[in-house]
Amino acid sequence: MQSALYASSTSHHFLLSWKLHQPQFTAPLPIKVRIKAPTFTNSLRTSIGYDPEEALGDDPGPVPGRLPVVVRRSGRVSRYFWDGECLQLVRVDGCAASFGGLDFEDGFRKVYRVCSCGVRDFFIPKQVSENYMSYVRWKFLHRVFSSALQVLATQAMFRAIGIGYSRSLPAAAALNWVLKDGLGRLSRCVYTASLASAFDTNLKRVRFSTSVLFTLSIGVELLTPAYPQYFLLLASLANVAKQISLACYIATSSAVHRSFAIADNLGELSAKAQIQTVCFDNLGLLLAALLNMLLKNNQRLQTSLPFVVYPIFSALDLCGIYQGLKHVHLQTLSKGRLEILLNTWIKLGKVPSPAEVSKEEGIDFLRSKEQGSWPIRIGYLDPKNQIPKLSMMTMRSTSDDDYYFISMETFYTRKRRIQQHGILLCLRERASTADIIKGLLQACYIRRVLLMDENRWADMVDAGDALDSALNEWRKLIEVSKCRAQGDMRLLNEQMVARGWATKNILLNTREQIRYSFVDD
Repeated sequence: MQSALYASSTSHHFLLSWKLHQPQFTAPLPIKVRIKAPTFTNSLRTSIGYDPEEALGDDPGPVPGRLPVVVRRSGRVSRYFWDGECLQLVRVDGCAASFGGLDFEDGFRKVYRVCSCGVRDFFIPKQVSENYMSYVRWKFLHRVFSSALQVLATQAMFRAIGIGYSRSLPAAAALNWVLKDGLGRLSRCVYTASLASAFDTNLKRVRFSTSVLFTLSIGVELLTPAYPQYFLLLASLANVAKQISLACYIATSSAVHRSFAIADNLGELSAKAQIQTVCFDNLGLLLAALLNMLLKNNQRLQTSLPFVVYPIFSALDLCGIYQGLKHVHLQTLSKGRLEILLNTWIKLGKVPSPAEVSKEEGIDFLRSKEQGSWPIRIGYLDPKNQIPKLSMMTMRSTSDDDYYFISMETFYTRKRRIQQHGILLCLRERASTADIIKGLLQACYIRRVLLMDENRWADMVDAGDALDSALNEWRKLIEVSKCRAQGDMRLLNEQMVARGWATKNILLNTREQIRYSFVDD
């Protein structure tokens, strides 16, 4: 091969090489010698001792022996063999030999392995990410104890409306039940409509928050036997909370399942999730039934049972949900995840994986995570938060070729009501995903410079930005950061795709979706 490549450099060597190689193409070969025979036997030379040089002579035909193809299915390992006439699929994991020799210990292990593989195939999809098994373990804890609590709560509600007692009023009980369900479904519609975008941008926080709400609703249902005269009020409040939690669970399930799919097998993941839910819920029902059977002879203990197990089961339920969400690594990009990604890119020169971003993002259930100095916000410029001269200069410098502009703003924190400075990214209508990434990357570069000399910039802004030097310095910072962001875009996008990020769209909440239009008067 090397001589042929070298011969291409000069015509003399080219002709010589052509003459040397020409007999290989023009020499008459027997028709019966086909290309398949040398290739087939050459691939098996290590297993059956076939010499590839024999292919130059008469074709002896396929020789019996084992083939380099192994199949693993349901805990069994099999290999293809050629017996001279047909293919055979023979087990090679030693199962038949061990059972023939009455090796019960080894046979028990193989039975256990086959059963475990069967259970795994029943519950777990074929192609999922590595963190899926950890998620299922915590889901098991959550579903079992949540189901047990729901059974106990339903029993409590039956006692509250008198079912099972001689004084029960079936008509009133049915009316109360219908009213509470109707109010719950109405609240579910209102909640879903008001928080539609939050299911994408703040998935983990919203899902855990509604899970806490669901657990509290079970506690309210447990109180109905103690206050039967307020059954409709308590049951309606509990059902409203349950319907809100159910709406969130349904809305976020597809995104959670998609984060585990690695072969576009979203349908298989959804089907397996339903199987897991049914089986785990039945185990929870069995647990509640066992507790009732143990205390069936003591009515007093049976009545107080829900109040005893509620704190324990609730803690285990919420722990399972919280730990399970930690193993959900979303590949979609929201403003928060994209900002974490870009900060890592600026600091380390590489794009973090979805797992690394998920760990830093957390759940932030109480919204206690500090934004830090010079936080970046996407939206429109609120006149209450403007820095007059600087904001005006930024808008005037915007042209028809720009799809975003960056400005400073001032705002007050929620907790301490302290004035703070921030960076605002305003997006134009028809701004593409690349424009959003570039704009946020430029804003991150600007923040990095501002943090290097934070006090000086804060003093200039607090002074009313009347100094021309401050405006000129801000203009230069905008130009330098824009050039830096443009230079990083190609390599940044390549690494984002390589790390598994979905770069087609950026998920923004309702406020972040507000755009501006450019009007050239």
